[in-house]
Amino acid sequence: MNGPGNDASATWLHDPAHRQFLIRDAKRALDFFDASAVPDGLAALDRAGRPLGDGVLELHVTTRLVHSYGLGQLAGRRDGAGIIDRGMDLLWRKHRDARHGGFVWALRDGAVAEGTKLAYGQVFVLLAASTAKLAGHPDADRLLADAAQVLEDRFWDRQAGLFRDEFTRDWQPFSTYRGMNANMHGVEALLAAFEAVGEGEYLRRAGGILDFFIAGQAAANGWRIPEHYDDRWRPDPGYEGNPMFRPAGTTPGHSFEMARLLLQYWDLAGRPDNAAPTQARMLVETALRDAWLERGGLAYTLDAGGRVARADRYWWPVTEAIGALAALIKLDPQPQDEDWYRRLWRFADAHLIDHDRGGWFPEPSGPTGGQFQGKPDIYHALQADLFPLVGGLSRQAQALANTKPLKS
Repeated sequence: MNGPGNDASATWLHDPAHRQFLIRDAKRALDFFDASAVPDGLAALDRAGRPLGDGVLELHVTTRLVHSYGLGQLAGRRDGAGIIDRGMDLLWRKHRDARHGGFVWALRDGAVAEGTKLAYGQVFVLLAASTAKLAGHPDADRLLADAAQVLEDRFWDRQAGLFRDEFTRDWQPFSTYRGMNANMHGVEALLAAFEAVGEGEYLRRAGGILDFFIAGQAAANGWRIPEHYDDRWRPDPGYEGNPMFRPAGTTPGHSFEMARLLLQYWDLAGRPDNAAPTQARMLVETALRDAWLERGGLAYTLDAGGRVARADRYWWPVTEAIGALAALIKLDPQPQDEDWYRRLWRFADAHLIDHDRGGWFPEPSGPTGGQFQGKPDIYHALQADLFPLVGGLSRQAQALANTKPLKS
């Protein structure tokens, strides 16, 4: 079967045809992104799988490749291209700032192209190191310890229990901006670090961040999470920054991510109460209701009242909605969850998955045009393929290692 699943199955999570679809999509994406390995390290790719001509490699691309190929290796797919080794070497020798500490944002041909220190990038280093540790990489411990110390010393706002956002290369503050996005990926990294090393402080900090943004901000704002804040952690609804990383308004794709991370945290914490599942469902159902477009796909941003602000249909909110719905189906399935899960996969299959080369297009415009240069990194789509294949809400990397669905 070529499509995403078998309609006769009670749930696609248990449908052999759907599971084979997920495995096939994951393998084809990993095959495509093998081309990221170039003689001097790693490269971002164009839509045909060729290195982009500008030679720029941003920190989140390096780290997400390490994390993704770590998951692939745990799931049974050998890293024949050496992506993990190359990425770990780049992170330690090139992205890591031996003089000032921390990790620089961008390299060009192996030299520093942008030295800014962003929490968004630093937390992905912690994520990459944590997954590399689970995959048994010999350099994981030193990278994890270094990244954790940088986050502790430079970015952690102890009074607020949240991550500050940005500094110059030599640690001068240059804005009062505070953001949800870096903290959300901070939760992801903290939970991965807890799963890798068992240190309880990682779990406690992740829980505090989730509580601030979900029980606090989302609950007070119609179950939409304000993205932007001032230095006193008050929402700044008028802020507009980089259109890719800091667009104005709210971002429904982040509601899906936060819902899945909330359930992961709750599961790791021993399922202490019923608040988290209820909150996760509110986030998911509100984002689907607000953002699903009549022509299919999810709008990129909303205004504070939930009206569509930017109707661009990017790949990553679809993948994150898939992940959140898979988590809800595993925990407490409702009929609408299965309907949405199937609807999202059908849209992805028809409009986003590159059936010729592997990987996903960034927008339904396909091989040409659109907002993005090149093909987006593998991270979002690979997790949408792999996480539904295992049964739990947490320790999914370990579950992939136990079941090895990509082994063949």
